[in-house]
Amino acid sequence: MYYFVERMTDADIEAVQEVERRSFTTPWSANTYRQELRNQTSRYIVARASPTLPPPRNRSAPVRRNFLERLLAIFFAPPLPTAASSDPHPIIGYGGVALYVDEGHITSIAIAPEYRGQGIGELLLNALIDHGLDLGAERLTLEVRISNTVAQQLYLKYGFEPVGKRKRYYTDNGEDAMLMTTPAIREQAYQDQLKLLREKLYDRLRRAVETATPGKNQRPEVQGPRSEGISTPNP
Repeated sequence: MYYFVERMTDADIEAVQEVERRSFTTPWSANTYRQELRNQTSRYIVARASPTLPPPRNRSAPVRRNFLERLLAIFFAPPLPTAASSDPHPIIGYGGVALYVDEGHITSIAIAPEYRGQGIGELLLNALIDHGLDLGAERLTLEVRISNTVAQQLYLKYGFEPVGKRKRYYTDNGEDAMLMTTPAIREQAYQDQLKLLREKLYDRLRRAVETATPGKNQRPEVQGPRSEGISTPNP
């Protein structure tokens, strides 16, 4: 199975909403997504799965030609069961980032339940970091449920640190949100750490391929929180 990340379009909204309904209790309307996609200070992306190497897709690419071009777009991974779909490249996750002055706020990351635990959440997070840089962000922020310690560990790994709480932030159960933010993401120290994390992610996915395909040791082929919280219980 191949996984790849690309920009969200209007045609993706219905499939994104299906992932959202399986991840959040208060989904956005289609109109909200359409407005966000037209907002010049927001970026939304989708993760897709494909049983075969997909052809090049003519979609808007991020300006930065780095990890997304070299590494992020497609990885081999073991196939997982999913609902029947006529789409040869079904959407299995999505994410968004919005710029407020010089701060990029990660509004959403969600993965279809049957695809969690495969590193797709981490792939999306990396893509959103690059899109935040494209938008001009100096730092990134997000909210995450106090109880979602697994997601918090992923964000801590990528330099997000707790800086406060939002009391009773989640309307479904009144749970508090932890507010997390990164250091300056353009500083060389952060970029160096990001490079190391991406190399580790690449190796993780490569090992998954080798384990799933006995006798084949080829390297993976590559192609070049919501404001209410982030649904990545198993990033």
